[in-house]
Amino acid sequence: MELTVVVQNLGLGGLRSSSGDPEDRWPALAERIRGAGAPDLVLLQEACGWSEYGHRQLARAMDDLDLDAMPIPPSGSGIVPILLYRRETVGRWKIWNTDFADQSLHGFGVACFDVGLPAPLAVVSCHLDPFVADRARDEAKLIATRAYRYGPYALIGGDLNYPPAHPSSPAPDYATMRPYNIAARTRLPSEAGAPLVPDRRVTEMLAYAGYTDAAWHRYQQCGNRDLLRATGTDDRIDAVWVSHPLREAITDYRLLDSPAGASDHHGLAVRLDLTRAATDNVWDYR
Repeated sequence: MELTVVVQNLGLGGLRSSSGDPEDRWPALAERIRGAGAPDLVLLQEACGWSEYGHRQLARAMDDLDLDAMPIPPSGSGIVPILLYRRETVGRWKIWNTDFADQSLHGFGVACFDVGLPAPLAVVSCHLDPFVADRARDEAKLIATRAYRYGPYALIGGDLNYPPAHPSSPAPDYATMRPYNIAARTRLPSEAGAPLVPDRRVTEMLAYAGYTDAAWHRYQQCGNRDLLRATGTDDRIDAVWVSHPLREAITDYRLLDSPAGASDHHGLAVRLDLTRAATDNVWDYR
């Protein structure tokens, strides 16, 4: 089985501008998502207002993309991540676990699907704390662990808000980075011994927990530096990470940046060939 996974930060639900004025960008966002073909899993962030008026915007998205939706997870901020899925390919969901979602700023849930692997495929749409790297690192560890709750096949995607883990990743564009993001995404000069050192500890935690950055993996395979382009205004802060048994299943990665202006984040699409997933070490959580 092959799966296409799309990640997209909507930017205030795609329904408002950054100043809060009404601004319906959803048609452009839907066009962008459909630009990945017929995605099987769509991981969205900042779905603000999608539960209002009887979940009207959620229903609109399901209809426009011909996808089903997981229940919206609990979120203390209301800036909620959600997950849409194609039932014709991944089937009905088997598990939906939102335990410990209250220990993250924006919330999350673990969805499990039977896609023919020896254990369920766990999928998490996440949006990490943008304010304090130490809190975001704790969230990354929590989400990485919860995604392993049902076995070794896990996929985490979303707005991670921090620089990529590998030190050879392209440098952030500090000329356009706002001072509050510099404060959040770089190490203190007194700690790092130099100014403007990217704080990679958040995404390093995902790597340390046994996950692989899909964009970096594809770059290592083909050498195309364009795969490492920024997804936000100044750095590659949106990503898909897969657990070790799914690493060799990554067959494609690309940015979704058309139509322009659909969001202040580019989207991204990852292709997985599950026939290439490792099946030699299928362990149970304990």
